[in-house]
Amino acid sequence: SICSYNNDFSLTLNCYIGTLAPVSAPFDVLALGRSSVDIYPLQTGIGLDQVKTFGKFLGGSATNVAVAASRLGHRTALVTRTGDDPLGIFVGEELARFGVDPSFVSSVEGMQTPVTFCELFPPDHFPLYFYQSADVPYFKLRAGEMDMDAVSDAAVLWCTGTGLAREPSREAHHAAWRARGRKPNTVLDLDFRSRFWTSRKDAIREMQRALPAVTVAIGNVEECELATGETNPVAAAKALLDAGVELAIVKQGRLGSLAMTRSDSVMVPAILVDTVNGLGAGDAFGGAVCHGLVEGWDLERTLRFASAAGAIVASRLECANAMPTVAEVETMMTTGKLPESVESTNVE
Repeated sequence: SICSYNNDFSLTLNCYIGTLAPVSAPFDVLALGRSSVDIYPLQTGIGLDQVKTFGKFLGGSATNVAVAASRLGHRTALVTRTGDDPLGIFVGEELARFGVDPSFVSSVEGMQTPVTFCELFPPDHFPLYFYQSADVPYFKLRAGEMDMDAVSDAAVLWCTGTGLAREPSREAHHAAWRARGRKPNTVLDLDFRSRFWTSRKDAIREMQRALPAVTVAIGNVEECELATGETNPVAAAKALLDAGVELAIVKQGRLGSLAMTRSDSVMVPAILVDTVNGLGAGDAFGGAVCHGLVEGWDLERTLRFASAAGAIVASRLECANAMPTVAEVETMMTTGKLPESVESTNVE
């Protein structure tokens, strides 16, 4: 049930989040990761000092991936923590609206839900401004508070490198991976955000420690270099396989994406569009990779679908709101034309 609004925000949030009882059927996709609220300008090409109007959207990388997978028709849940504030209520309400089960979301007393601003300078410059402390509610995720049966049984478990930056979240991730026992489709999105780490050296150590525990690793060229020391995408993919993963995916932006297993390798070109906001494209790509893993697709079909999903979101302002349906992605792949967004927000 969902509690109605009252003057006690903390009570309201705790009533809303974490009250949906888990059911026995396994989730198709279970994501562990940061949730936030994105405040995006409705004008492009100018700095925040000049922006007059903004839109408020659900955000956070793993959150966006969970929404993307839900939009593609999968039973999806998110494991995260928010502040005990009105924006935390907003996160829970938006997850439910997008069809993502919020049963494993809880609030942290005395903390605020993270807020992120960005600037829009298409086609390739989108500075992020994190209005939050380095210690965010998500880092309070504890292994003993997680439903390890749900973690173990999910067809795809999606985790992010950001979750390894602090304790107790770091140990919670390793506990989740131990519960999975290297089950197929245990995914680590390398997702390096320097501001959350005490040092680059710590990030390298923890990424390398995590790789033997997962079966799929995905990241852009810079993130893969961090994890492997290799600047060449092919060499980085091979190094990820040598580290223990079974599938390595290296995103190369406008140059396309590379997927490699020990027996196969596929390179798919990017689909180029007029970019409005490139920040959500990688999360759309990730949600589409989850779709391919659940459906048992081959590498090429998965990457082509993911590339089209990423292109659609890059052409839209929002991240979570912009995640496409299967029909939209297939239209893009068949016609090469961008589908219209039913939730698109106008930008100037």
